[in-house]
Amino acid sequence: MIGYGTLGAQQKLQPVSFDREPLQAGEIEIDITFCGVCHSDIHQCADDWENTVWPCVPGHEIVGTVARIGDGVSKFAIGDTVGVGCMVNSCQVCAACIAGEEQYCSGPKSATFTYNGPKLPNGTNSYGGYSDSITVREEFVVSIPAVIEPAQAAPILCAGVTTYSPMKHFGLKKDQTLGVAGIGGLGHMAVQIGKAMGATVVAFTTSADKVDAIMALGAHKVVVMDDAAAVEAATQSLDMMIDTIPYPHDLADYLGFMKPGSTLVVVGNMMQFEAFNPGPLVFNRISVAGSLIGGVADTREVLDLCAEHGIGPEIRMIDIADINDAFDRIRNNDVRFRHVIDMASLKADSQASGPDRLYLEAPTRGDVVNRKPA
Repeated sequence: MIGYGTLGAQQKLQPVSFDREPLQAGEIEIDITFCGVCHSDIHQCADDWENTVWPCVPGHEIVGTVARIGDGVSKFAIGDTVGVGCMVNSCQVCAACIAGEEQYCSGPKSATFTYNGPKLPNGTNSYGGYSDSITVREEFVVSIPAVIEPAQAAPILCAGVTTYSPMKHFGLKKDQTLGVAGIGGLGHMAVQIGKAMGATVVAFTTSADKVDAIMALGAHKVVVMDDAAAVEAATQSLDMMIDTIPYPHDLADYLGFMKPGSTLVVVGNMMQFEAFNPGPLVFNRISVAGSLIGGVADTREVLDLCAEHGIGPEIRMIDIADINDAFDRIRNNDVRFRHVIDMASLKADSQASGPDRLYLEAPTRGDVVNRKPA
């Protein structure tokens, strides 16, 4: 395999090559055509969450074409357009897996992420979609609806399901008011998905120059956080908020928007929050919750929802050689709203880099355990 990866937090991504384990029964080999660039990729490459396993080959918004199928595969055929999100394996038999919430697997390793290895580290690593091919067990592969362009489908596999899953789990209802904090890769999908689910959507941003673009996504209102009058008018107006801001910030700035009995769901920041007074939580029975990506069933649901309502991410296509520049633009908030890598560019890049590609140790995706009969 060829791709792009890094060996340390202070290093840029560079051309790499590696061997993947042979195709096993129950698995699918996918030629990758597009891969979204998630803010999580930046966090992992920088070790912001202090959990990165090196080498790091990112990418968990993967769309491609089925190239080979292992024995026993029944749901897919060679040539199908398919997607892979944030996970490639789990125990399949714990309560979470049976409920379709594999991201909370309580098996020996928990879920194995598409890159960065198992959720419960065991010394192994996995490599993601910044590469030309990936092999995944059938249960973690999803079909891409024909009405969704493959490049646009890629970000739905993380940004889409990460925002849809908490709306579903915490019971967003039609005609309720949904707030979305941070209108980047996740937030711009949350605006569209919330509207498709029948909510009145209020977007909260620190960027006044994004207002027109956010309204074009379908937001019913945009609150610029340094507009004191708009902030005051939004006090206790929300039934739910999806907080997609990917860096430490003051949660107290958003608690005042929450109605009594409402829920603020954190999906973006896994580092820390500034200290805040819990009084508003107690006096108004406000819940602050977290949510991690979404299971395979929710991923299929959000793809179908996007297909039904004709919604999807706004993307900026890049070549793989431009990935470090893309990371810089994302850090500087200079993109609207999701980069997607055209993986056809990897072939040209491989001819340019040739023997200079760094050879990495092979990744481990784990055994195909507890397969259910077809």
